[in-house]
Amino acid sequence: MVEESRMSERNEIFNRIQQALTRPGRRPEHAAAHHLAHRPQPDDFRRVLPAVGRNFAENLALFQRNAADLKADFFLFDNERQAHEKLNEIKLADRWQKVGSHHGRLTQSACATMNLPVCQVDKGYSADDLESCDAGLTECDALVAQTGSVLVTSRSAGGRALSVLPPHHVVLARREQLVPGLPDAFALLKQRYSGQYPSMISIVTGPSRTGDIERILVLGAHGPKKLTILCW
Repeated sequence: MVEESRMSERNEIFNRIQQALTRPGRRPEHAAAHHLAHRPQPDDFRRVLPAVGRNFAENLALFQRNAADLKADFFLFDNERQAHEKLNEIKLADRWQKVGSHHGRLTQSACATMNLPVCQVDKGYSADDLESCDAGLTECDALVAQTGSVLVTSRSAGGRALSVLPPHHVVLARREQLVPGLPDAFALLKQRYSGQYPSMISIVTGPSRTGDIERILVLGAHGPKKLTILCW
């Protein structure tokens, strides 16, 4: 009886496949036209994404709240000098011996104040050298208030590995890099890189984390354990 039941189920499946093959498929050009006609627009995404602020002050406060919820450290300063002072304070507290960084106006100025060996990823480096760094200092493309995220690319953040291998990722940003939401971040990417996108685009939302084991949150499982954002 069991074998007959299996045979019957199999025959039913084959019959359905046979019936489906007799139906004409949609012509490729029709499918393409349907896809273009129903392509999501930015406003479609805004309706389902979390709300954003109405002005810069509200979006700044939103970013601060979201970053805190994600266990990222966000510091806002009046000027670059104050940011450098905080960076050196973190360096002493965490006993950094070496940092990784890349060539950029913000990163080079910051590294010059720390008096530490710097693994410059732009000059060529070994994975072991970068992994031995206590922190990786990068710039970014944008800060996203809606999610408390940092938008980085291989061009703005010194390649693929700098924001991933060191246990502490430090982002240096300017106030004008804050955007309200994800659609704005993607629009910025399109405007800046359209036709020649970077090989890596990443939205860093808090330090690396996992809750796979007994749903217990563990930081630093697949990347940096700490994320610090210094903005002025």
